[in-house]
Amino acid sequence: MGAEVTPWAFLDAYRGKSFTGLWPTLPEMYRITVARYGDRACFTIYEPDRISLTYKESIKIILAVARWLHAKGIRKGDKVALTGKNAPEWAIAYLGVLFAGAIVVPIDAQLKQEETDLLIRTAKAKILFVDEEKHDRYTANPGDLQAIVSLHKGTGTYIYDLDGPEADIEQAVETDLAAILFTSGTMGTPKGVMLTHQNLVSDCYLAQGTPFPVLHTDVFYALLPLHHAYTMLAVLIETISTGGEVVFGKRMVTKAILKDLKEAKITMLLAVPMLFNKVLAGVLRGIKAKGPIVYGLVSMLMGISGFIKKVFKVNPGKKMFHSILDAASLTTLRVCICGGGPLAPSVFKKYNQLGLDFVQGYGLTETSPIINLNPVDHYKETSVGKVIPQVDMKVLDPDERGVGEIIVKGPVVMQGYFEMPEETAAAFTPDGYLKTGDLGYLDDENYLYLTGRAKNMIVTGGGKNVYPEEIENEFQLFEEIDQILVRGFVLEKKSKDEHIEALVYPTPEFFASEGKPAASKEQITARIEAIVAEVNQRLLPYQRIERTMVLDEAMEMTTTKKIKRDAV
Repeated sequence: MGAEVTPWAFLDAYRGKSFTGLWPTLPEMYRITVARYGDRACFTIYEPDRISLTYKESIKIILAVARWLHAKGIRKGDKVALTGKNAPEWAIAYLGVLFAGAIVVPIDAQLKQEETDLLIRTAKAKILFVDEEKHDRYTANPGDLQAIVSLHKGTGTYIYDLDGPEADIEQAVETDLAAILFTSGTMGTPKGVMLTHQNLVSDCYLAQGTPFPVLHTDVFYALLPLHHAYTMLAVLIETISTGGEVVFGKRMVTKAILKDLKEAKITMLLAVPMLFNKVLAGVLRGIKAKGPIVYGLVSMLMGISGFIKKVFKVNPGKKMFHSILDAASLTTLRVCICGGGPLAPSVFKKYNQLGLDFVQGYGLTETSPIINLNPVDHYKETSVGKVIPQVDMKVLDPDERGVGEIIVKGPVVMQGYFEMPEETAAAFTPDGYLKTGDLGYLDDENYLYLTGRAKNMIVTGGGKNVYPEEIENEFQLFEEIDQILVRGFVLEKKSKDEHIEALVYPTPEFFASEGKPAASKEQITARIEAIVAEVNQRLLPYQRIERTMVLDEAMEMTTTKKIKRDAV
């Protein structure tokens, strides 16, 4: 047998000509794709009007932005901030900064004004690309910023109008910083994760080496915010590495998402558990509406389909359930990838039963971010996936279950936190492994099973370790529950033994159906408590929820739809 051909083997034809390092930089990677697939669509948006740019058209604008930045005094190693909604202009600005040899600082567009200010100051950014909502405020009060560029036409200096004289721009090399990503927008001390071109490009290609091939005909959906490492790498950078197309989603509204999926013929859907839960709940609701006999029959067929897919590596589900998938605008999907938080194994299983290749992954901003992915031909529903090539993963101080803190080393691991040497040192073991802060264990095939965050672990009176995320997963398919947070509480200060409670925010739409009187607080509470009692029966005795609090208001969430545990 010959050596296995990797998804990045084609780079050998360009090594020494288009790039000289181990991996190309992001601009070098983009130029290679332009040479391979220049006439293909690159950046597309459907709302309000369909606008699409090819790779050749995009690089002209990107180079014009880079020349303008250079004319404004931006040089290799300078920082340029970028904040705004998902749009082709966001991607153009991101790449324009990198083509200017500079470092891009993507910032969450949903942060409060003072939080955005703090991150711009912390990063020492010289220029800001910004949405129309914040443009006028920064133009009026730029602080230390030398220039403000609008990502939208009709507001100030528009990105597509930028240009500058031809110049010999010093380019970054693969070991230079490409981006600083802030993991927190709080008013505390924000941590800026420093990622090099090598970090991002190696992760982009190595992530393709485990689960499935990424094709130049793929259409990716940029739905989650692009400033987040997950979407930036797994959607934007993955797409431009292969010659695929990125379609930018504007709203996290199920109706708008399904419309985009159908119109754009999306093949790669990357999202967070909350979205996949909602889409699946809608599919199952449609089947249940046809009556108990049809629902029972479809459930039985799904079980058979899932068994055939898993055991015989044949996928009958897409044909068997074509009409169901079509009704939900899911027929063009080739692969669904879930990240950004824990997904219930039951959800993972049902998508595969319906005939969709569903992949769960894991990673951190500090690891560029992907370090685990489930291969579509050998997936394990309870695992977050197999360790990607060239990444060394270990479990630190495992307990009797084999559970301990996950530590990693490899080309995808960050350089450290920006201007925070003490925090950087604390993030690594003495022998150079990054401490993830996540608890889990590895099986004999190098698949990772997460049990929770180290700081969230509950220690019961019997000395048992309980992981809240494992319990929360059990509630993901109950439509009545919009949010749930499981945590420990101390009943008696003297003993310090922790007990388990659940904070639940019910789904308002479920309890206020059209044509029916709205449920009372007592009825809602009774239903939530009945669900908790049902789940408790499935849990081990020491994992059971002892106290339930039904909330009147939703808990604060991050932009990737995870509850901010520290804010509750």
